[in-house]
Amino acid sequence: MAKIVIAGGGIGGLAAALAVTRRGHRAVVLERADEFAEIGAGIQLAPNGLHALDRLGLGDEVRARAVHIDELRFMDGVSGEHVASMPLTGGYRRRFGNPYVVVHRGELHRLLLDACRRSDAIELRAGSRAIGYRQDGRGATVLVSGGVSVGGDAVIGADGIRSEIRRQLVGDGQPRVAGITVYRTVIPMERVPEELRWNAVTWWAGPGRHFVHYAIAGGRYLNLAPSVETGVTAAFAGVPVDGDRVHRAFADLDGTPRRLLALGDEWKSWSLVDRDPVERWTDGRVALLGDAAHPMLHYAAQGACQALEDAVVLGRLLASDAEAIPELLAKYNAERHDRTARITLAARASTRLWHPAEAEAKARNAMLSALSESDLHDQVAWMHGAREFGSAGARR
Repeated sequence: MAKIVIAGGGIGGLAAALAVTRRGHRAVVLERADEFAEIGAGIQLAPNGLHALDRLGLGDEVRARAVHIDELRFMDGVSGEHVASMPLTGGYRRRFGNPYVVVHRGELHRLLLDACRRSDAIELRAGSRAIGYRQDGRGATVLVSGGVSVGGDAVIGADGIRSEIRRQLVGDGQPRVAGITVYRTVIPMERVPEELRWNAVTWWAGPGRHFVHYAIAGGRYLNLAPSVETGVTAAFAGVPVDGDRVHRAFADLDGTPRRLLALGDEWKSWSLVDRDPVERWTDGRVALLGDAAHPMLHYAAQGACQALEDAVVLGRLLASDAEAIPELLAKYNAERHDRTARITLAARASTRLWHPAEAEAKARNAMLSALSESDLHDQVAWMHGAREFGSAGARR
């Protein structure tokens, strides 16, 4: 039995703790904040994310609390035209073995946290900010602010996009600022006109911008997330912004999306950031996971899914021989690299689909509207259809 020290108590870190302890190990989870909590609004979970949660024993609980989405709906945000929809019910669920759902980030985090609290093999330590690590041939230790250290047989850095474990392991500086600003708010569903309460994840695409909305929290709230190419060069997160700025940024959109945006209040803004894929995110007995390893733009709706997949693969590999941890972590890196790199780059490239104008937008609409239901499912099969989560999943 090995002791795994996990830096980061978010979705990825808690999932990793569950995965390794289900294989007979012990885990200590270090969270920088004074309590284990999760901020944010909606998370989309494709079937691959639910398959990972099934492996962690939480799939049924998540499905019971989630909104099961009927379709992904693509709209021309300027003309208001319904361009295409990808059905997510019968054929999709049969093919990929699970529904496509959305949950509130806080709900998913609480389910993972409660499962960790029920486990005698998991120790949760809040107020413990990781600032680095050290290791030798026998073990690895997380260095915690205040002069504390927590040692074990392996260290997993799940401490987010600005990971201190990554800073030491990879040393690739600050995240890449994508030049895009996203605005977010959540509104009670009773404020939404009934004719606009669609059971769909809906995209309104416009020149240099698009707007996504979908129900969360069992359908009690509508999550609004418009984003626009602003050329921003500085990273910022959760900055309050006046609603008038949001409305001006999307004034060129059709009446329906503007009508929905007008319902929003208490807007906050983020500059979107990610990192270039790297070949190696392990160092002996230390490995990265989730956003610390492969942060990606949210446009592929796969960030949480990929962190969950990481956790499942990590647990599976560490079950084989805890004495060979450095080799097993290197294998984890090798199994996960191609798939996560492909999704990272696909999320970046997706703006070519969302953001064109005029003739390019018309060509895009013609291309999408010509695709059949099966064609649309084929396009996402390599992402949504994965069940083993290794390198083969990157090539499907």
